[in-house]
Amino acid sequence: MKDFTDLDRSDRAILHELQLDGRLTNAALAERINLSESACLRRVRQLEQSGLIRGYVGLVDQSSVGYPDNVYVQVTLTGQQQDDLAAFEAAVKEIPEVMECYLMSGEADYILRVIVADARDYERIHAGSLTRLPNVSRVHSSFALRTVIKKTELPIRPLT
Repeated sequence: MKDFTDLDRSDRAILHELQLDGRLTNAALAERINLSESACLRRVRQLEQSGLIRGYVGLVDQSSVGYPDNVYVQVTLTGQQQDDLAAFEAAVKEIPEVMECYLMSGEADYILRVIVADARDYERIHAGSLTRLPNVSRVHSSFALRTVIKKTELPIRPLT
């Protein structure tokens, strides 16, 4: 993977612009960042090959497809042996409504973001999936009341 500190202003501008609109044509991108089309395309391909650009996606509106609510779930396991963690992680990946899962320091072993239609839908997921995951000792759930900010663009620091 290319080291982020090796990126020049043009590479950083490409990353910024593609995060704002991944569907930009190469011609439009080249114009926005003041490069020739061939140089721009070469740089984008290098960024993709290096792994800095991992892919392109369409962001679907969560509410529009029936999942207006987010539930943040703290999960504590019965043990922290490597096998316990691996079994939990393999199983949690199979739950479609779990959008994010983080191994944590602190009180909980994991924090999950689960998308649901409503409280009844979450009860179904809680009883049918979350509490049945391997090695789960405790599940603590908090419903998000409102999304205040949700970003998809990572901050690309300018060269100093």
